[in-house]
Amino acid sequence: MITGDHLRRAVAEGLITEAQAQALHRLATDGALDRIAPGEPRDDERLRFISGFADIFVTLGLFLFLGACAHFGLSTLGPAAGYGLIAALAWGLAEFFTRRRRMALPSIVLLLIFALAVYSSVAFALAGDAGVRSSWTTLLDLFGGDRLGPVPIIGAALATLVLTSLHYRRFSVPITVAAGSASFLALVFGLLVTAAPELVRASLNILFIAAGLAVFALGMRFDLADPARLTRRTDIAFWLHLLAAPLIVHPILGTLSNGGGQGAALGVLTIVLGLAGIALAVDRRALLVSGLVYAGLAFGSLVRDAGFGGSTVPLSLLTLGTFILALSAGWHPLRALLLRALPRPLAARLPHPIGA
Repeated sequence: MITGDHLRRAVAEGLITEAQAQALHRLATDGALDRIAPGEPRDDERLRFISGFADIFVTLGLFLFLGACAHFGLSTLGPAAGYGLIAALAWGLAEFFTRRRRMALPSIVLLLIFALAVYSSVAFALAGDAGVRSSWTTLLDLFGGDRLGPVPIIGAALATLVLTSLHYRRFSVPITVAAGSASFLALVFGLLVTAAPELVRASLNILFIAAGLAVFALGMRFDLADPARLTRRTDIAFWLHLLAAPLIVHPILGTLSNGGGQGAALGVLTIVLGLAGIALAVDRRALLVSGLVYAGLAFGSLVRDAGFGGSTVPLSLLTLGTFILALSAGWHPLRALLLRALPRPLAARLPHPIGA
């Protein structure tokens, strides 16, 4: 029997197209929502991080090589030219390890290094790096020196957005869409800071939540276009959800956690349970993972209020660990109940409709 893994591999090796893979999967699973047997294996989130130990070995080599190049480049050329050199080297290495070898983990690492190097190079060039010749110079030095104003933010974000778009056209690494989205958000943030700095300061959390919801909606667009999770779209959606999660979760739960008290702790736990429901519905754990730290702090607050102050940390970890394990063990049955409670047209459009 041809499984989803076979179809994903066939697409990756160019034997069939993404559209053909989805058509074959629909043909094989037509009506399967009504035929699922208890205990039958179900699909799950599947990501291709490594295809073998060679990915780890190459990634180690990339860190050593590019780290040494960064040391010599930053100390002799300065941050603007030094980071530009790193970006050029990352692109050149991607020509072999990404375009020819199609290695997953090295491709992800090279894209992240490329995007950060481009942003850093342009930001330093616009902020001015005269006289700076240190192998440890990073964007933190710009933040710390109050030199990373709107112009460097806007220019660096625009350059990163353009170059990551070209990178995606050349190499089609799924994480590139999330990197480009982050660059676009930085560009919008820089423009807002320039146009209305006081408004940005007053509504920073709202802006972060709005940005997170926009990225989440984009991720869902890719997810809904590939409900069986057979194509590159599902990997693109994963990285977008991973970017959206902290933007949505931290402003909400961070504000609640700062309030303190039993009411705030119960509010945090209520929101975390709501996030668990959303995570179950869309079969993505990123939103839930981002809220676990706040859930742990909320559990700790309730444990202290209950008079177990001496065992706050272990009892909080025990409770949080139990919650995670119970949710993981019952993920598919709980998702089945949730999807069957939703309107059938909506449930059928969500990722892994037969996984419930």
